[in-house]
Amino acid sequence: MKSRISFFAPCFLSSVLWAQAADLSPVALAKGDGIRDFVSNKVAADYPKLEALYTDLHLHPELSLMEEKTAAKVATELRAAGYEVTEKFGGTGVVGLLKNGPGPTLLIRTDLDGLPVLEETGLPYASKDRVTNLAGQDVPVMQACGHDIHMTIFTGTARMLAAMKDKWSGTVLFVGQPAEEVGAGARNLLAAGLYRKFPVPDFAIAVHDSATLPAGTVGTIEGFGWANVDSVDITVRGRGGHGAYPHTTIDPVVLAARIVVALQTIVSRETRPVEPAVVTVGSIHGGTKHNIIPNEVKLQLTCRSYSDNVRQHTLAAIKRICRGEAIAAGVPDDLMPIVITKEDEFTPATYNDPVLTRRIRGALVQWLGADNVKTIDAEMGGEDFSQFARTVDKVPISMFRVGAVDPAKYAESLRTGEPLPSLHSSKFAPLPEPTIKTGVTALTASALELLAKK
Repeated sequence: MKSRISFFAPCFLSSVLWAQAADLSPVALAKGDGIRDFVSNKVAADYPKLEALYTDLHLHPELSLMEEKTAAKVATELRAAGYEVTEKFGGTGVVGLLKNGPGPTLLIRTDLDGLPVLEETGLPYASKDRVTNLAGQDVPVMQACGHDIHMTIFTGTARMLAAMKDKWSGTVLFVGQPAEEVGAGARNLLAAGLYRKFPVPDFAIAVHDSATLPAGTVGTIEGFGWANVDSVDITVRGRGGHGAYPHTTIDPVVLAARIVVALQTIVSRETRPVEPAVVTVGSIHGGTKHNIIPNEVKLQLTCRSYSDNVRQHTLAAIKRICRGEAIAAGVPDDLMPIVITKEDEFTPATYNDPVLTRRIRGALVQWLGADNVKTIDAEMGGEDFSQFARTVDKVPISMFRVGAVDPAKYAESLRTGEPLPSLHSSKFAPLPEPTIKTGVTALTASALELLAKK
């Protein structure tokens, strides 16, 4: 993700190093305000415990739909902070409820799951865990998307709000959501009755760490921030045979190649240039030997979009192109390509409510300073936090980014042009202290803005 605001790394780096040396969060820049002073001091006092939690979560990640121990740790933290806790909700979900008088209900969400990645960060607390996944395979597991950072910020904010009940009024729901990485967790929580068994939120907010923003900064975006995500499986069928006699076959390898190329025209020639879309063929498999033409070739696609119209057109175009190319290749009707859109894996686009996002941004600027609050670009990654807005309740949502990159490494990347490790990289390693302190401060500031006493 690239910032649309120019950033002066040397000035920022010196300010962050000063803040770290003084063991202060960015709110220390706003002196004379009792609330900010309290938050600043509590963030500093709580940090050793938060760091220990973060290290433990990083050392022992768990895969999607398998987050039993992770969820138990989050539940323990919420219960210790004074929340009424429900465990094993919608699978391995955790819900912490704190009622504090009249006022709106705010949902704050974290994700829990790790990824099947072999960690190569070299950190002293790097994960060495391996697990048996739901398919029965032995795989490594790593918190390669920073969900451990999210859980730690979430916990610090839960503690903060519990300690500041005289400063806000309303209800908070802290939701630990499983299975974000497979797009199932939020849907499972809602299907289990999250909005029926607990108060329907007036707002839902969340943070996500950023591999392209320096620690000590945050980034907001109004409107679409993350994309629709669709997974499509295609089975290209033909009539196999000997590689020396291709004229006696209908070669699905050649047909699959034609389909792969033709699919690229959906974005370049069928979609308005101002409407983002992506069609990527991520996997192609067919055949067993040099001289055997197979009966079928399998393709796996990921498709990204923002608008529902573009999404529907893209999915329809995939089916049309597959059938059209097959007809051109002489494939009989009973061997037409099989195209399956995996609706159970669909993740809708995340639309940050503009009014809510402006309120949050205003609070972030006030607490962190305008130079540390960036306007970020929309991206084509997916995030199932979007599901919390797509019920009949029409809950406004907003997710903002928390910079996680060591400022020195960020400045070096700007100087040399060398890319930083991305989210999901085996080498992605957030800088814990300024990331966690800034995240807790930012999420607390957002909550206090939305739950302010009238």
